[in-house]
Amino acid sequence: MTDYLTALLGIFLSEENQLLIMFASSFLSATILPGNSEVVFTTYATQALLQKNTVYGLFIVATLGNALGSMTTYFIAQFFPQPKFHDQQHKSVKLALTLSQKYGIWILLFSWLPIVGDLFCGIAGWLRFNLWKSMLLITFGKGIRYALLLWSIYLVVG
Repeated sequence: MTDYLTALLGIFLSEENQLLIMFASSFLSATILPGNSEVVFTTYATQALLQKNTVYGLFIVATLGNALGSMTTYFIAQFFPQPKFHDQQHKSVKLALTLSQKYGIWILLFSWLPIVGDLFCGIAGWLRFNLWKSMLLITFGKGIRYALLLWSIYLVVG
């Protein structure tokens, strides 16, 4: 049993698999499926910094995976009919709809926020925001998330 657990941990901690695992985690975290890309990113970035390795590849893979996951949400939302906005009951949905209507496509800069960030991406697809502008702003917003995480790790690890 110990050998099995050691081998399983070895898969997640080996440098060869880290970028693949980071991409999968960040992609899934940005869709409706559960994921914890922040935990994976923090673990791998801390390990890299303690070993004096660069984290640029990890940052890029996490950002692109998370942005592609959000674009998946964007595309899935286009299949749903547009509801009447006043019929929405959930507070988070009402807030996201109101902010999306007020600020338009620029709200996607905040796609990195917990809970409402994924809603912003879905609403952008729902409201048929411009695809290329949405992709650019979502990617920039997701980069902000990982840059803030990386900055906080640098403060701790030094």
